[in-house]
Amino acid sequence: MATINHNLSDYDIKSVPNATGMKIGIVVAEWNENITGAMLEGAKQTLMRNGVFPEDINVLTVPGSFELVYGAAQMVKTGVDAVIAIGCVIRGETPHDRYICQGVTAGLAQLNAAQDVPVIYGLITTLDMQQAEDRAGGKLGNKGDECAVTAIKMVDFKRKLAQG
Repeated sequence: MATINHNLSDYDIKSVPNATGMKIGIVVAEWNENITGAMLEGAKQTLMRNGVFPEDINVLTVPGSFELVYGAAQMVKTGVDAVIAIGCVIRGETPHDRYICQGVTAGLAQLNAAQDVPVIYGLITTLDMQQAEDRAGGKLGNKGDECAVTAIKMVDFKRKLAQG
C-alpha cells in the first residue's frame, strides 16, 4: 500500500473485528532496531486496543529482515492465529537491499500460500532513515498499526470461512 497522502495509523475502529481471544505471533528483525522496535510497539498497542490480551501476543526476534521468513515459518507452528513479520531495509550503497527485499517478499508470500495461518507483511523498504522514521510512528503513522489491523482482519476472515 502506498503511503503518499496516507497515514498508516488511520483506520476506522468500527471496521476492525473484536480480537478478544486471538493469539498473535510477532517476529521482529533486530536490524534497524530503532525502526522495528517502534513498529513492534505500534502493533502491540493496536492489537491490545482491539481486544488482544497482552499474554496472547508472542514476540520473538531474529537478527535481520532476511531471517523473518524462517522466524515466521517457525512461529506458525506455535498455534498462533496469525503472524506479523516486522522488518526494515534501507537502501545502501550496494544492491544488497533489493536481494533482501525480494527474498523476504517471496518467502512470506510462499508461507501464506502453503499453510493455514496468515502471515502479515510488515517489511518497510525505504531510501533513507528519514523515510523509515516517517513510517515507524512519524508523519506517515506506524506500519505496525496497519499490520496489527490486517492480522485481526485476516484471522476474522479465516474464522468466517470456517463457519461456512
